[in-house]
Amino acid sequence: MKIGQKPELPGALPQTGLAKQAKTPASAAEGATKDALAAASTAGVPVTVSIAAQSLNPASRVAGDFDAGKVKAVRAAIEKGEFSVDAEAIADKMLSNAQEILTRSRG
Repeated sequence: MKIGQKPELPGALPQTGLAKQAKTPASAAEGATKDALAAASTAGVPVTVSIAAQSLNPASRVAGDFDAGKVKAVRAAIEKGEFSVDAEAIADKMLSNAQEILTRSRG
């Protein structure tokens, strides 16, 4: 196969318009959600979208997801060489996250 030539596979599925337009993971997730909802409404099959999938939708994000001022301050500190990482705090949070995941998986 040459570069730029489309493969002619017998089992290949054609891409839908939304799949061709999807350039970022967020827009792909949004497109998939819309496709799932459209398929459900036409097929009569109920579809539920997980909370994790819904969080990928940029329209559902709250403006307060991050503090732009804090990001700017951290960036400036990194550029000046003044930013320091508290390894103990990071380790504590990693351990608590792991413990939470284990607790959830056990029941």
